[in-house]
Amino acid sequence: QVQLVESGGGLVQAGGSLRLSCAASGRTFSSYAMGWFRRAPGKEREFVTFISWNGGGNTYYADSVKGRFTISRDNAKNTVYLQMTNLKPDDTAVYYCAARWGPSMSLRPDDFGSWGQGTQVTVSS
Repeated sequence: QVQLVESGGGLVQAGGSLRLSCAASGRTFSSYAMGWFRRAPGKEREFVTFISWNGGGNTYYADSVKGRFTISRDNAKNTVYLQMTNLKPDDTAVYYCAARWGPSMSLRPDDFGSWGQGTQVTVSS
């Protein structure tokens, strides 16, 4: 298992941008697929985006963020990023990064074994 620590959340106006970071412990970060999920007040946790292990050649996005959010990874820094642009009030949530060892492309949160503590993103209208 890896330890994950998110950062970069905050308060931003609608239309603004934020970049979230998720730093992972350990020396085998490239062997982990990474995902971002979010939980808005009163709602279920939902998938946001995913990047595959190794070089991150495969990425997936929820329809609600496609074209506005970009996931990337820097294996040399053991970090995955979530660049968020054109933010909307509906993007307000606690954002969590998650890790899963290996090549599986599953997007189910239950298939991720490691989770960060979350970082709050608040978008004002």
